Amino acid sequence: MNKMIGPLRRASIYGLVSYAGLVLINNSELDLPNMWIAYLPMFIGVYVLTQWLDRKFGG
Repeated sequence: MNKMIGPLRRASIYGLVSYAGLVLINNSELDLPNMWIAYLPMFIGVYVLTQWLDRKFGG
């Protein structure tokens, strides 16, 4: 059971942060020719933030 806590924590953090990012991007009313211009930096930021939060709370 103890081996599952780390992956579950990372998945939970990633799920929450990525969902919040998608909500912000989709509700921002951006009119870009290609939405990957907004999504790619968001997902890179989500990954970096997830890693940082996991280290902070993971101990």
